[in-house]
Amino acid sequence: MIKKGIILAGGKGSRMSPLTKAVNKQLLPIYDKPLIFYPLSILMLAKIKDVLIIVNKGQLDQYRKIIPNGDNLGMKITYKEQSTPKGLPDAFILGEKFIGKSNVALILGDNFFYGQNLTTNLIKSSKLTKGAKVLLHRVTKPELFGVAKINNEKKIISIKEKPKKYISDLAITGLYFFDNKVVEYSKKLKPSKRGEIEIVDLLNKYKKTKNLYANFLGRGGAWLDTGSMDDYYKTSAFVSAVENRQGVKIACLEEIAFNNKWINKNHIKKSIKFYGNCDYSKYLQKLI
Repeated sequence: MIKKGIILAGGKGSRMSPLTKAVNKQLLPIYDKPLIFYPLSILMLAKIKDVLIIVNKGQLDQYRKIIPNGDNLGMKITYKEQSTPKGLPDAFILGEKFIGKSNVALILGDNFFYGQNLTTNLIKSSKLTKGAKVLLHRVTKPELFGVAKINNEKKIISIKEKPKKYISDLAITGLYFFDNKVVEYSKKLKPSKRGEIEIVDLLNKYKKTKNLYANFLGRGGAWLDTGSMDDYYKTSAFVSAVENRQGVKIACLEEIAFNNKWINKNHIKKSIKFYGNCDYSKYLQKLI
């Protein structure tokens, strides 16, 4: 069972410069909430209460203003600064003490997930005891992503980063579940030509021992990477459309915590006071 999660919210956000020169990308709004709320909500839906958020050096205070320590959500949230981006597996090296002897989930701070069976899917994935599991999603342009080819047993038989020749249309999304070997494996990785340690190399270590499994977001699911201006605004428009049509909020952290029975009505009242007079607070008011 996975009880710990890491959000990798560092990175330069250079594709979104000059917006990201002063503010970390994960603190910019996706419709009515900061982007960081969305990956955090995914870990919460997977019933993960102990979360480490890795941020850029010098940006800790900005994050603490909006998500202090998790008390308001019945969670434990800690932070760690990363001096320079060294690749995704660096999250496990930085988080070694946090992970301890546990299994761990990793979500990228700029990834957005939405779907009908998402919660069921996440809870199923968090039951991982051995090996690694990645969430795959069908895409129309596989050449832009890291893709995975799978066999009939849903085991991954090959992974290719941005393949020039078609091998599969299943993209590897930014959500991963690992057993405790992830720290040891990450430490053995050698930097690639980009000067970073690569997630593909880490996944290949699990593939070699035939312990790399796939889970699927499914047809009705949405996976969006908010790394470029274009995708960023598409995600914002998507959230706006869903919320205004259905009257429900995507990634309302207090609502998820309340449904998980991690907090009570008093916590929500405190949150309303904290956020002040806004639509988010009005929504929270409706919950109680």
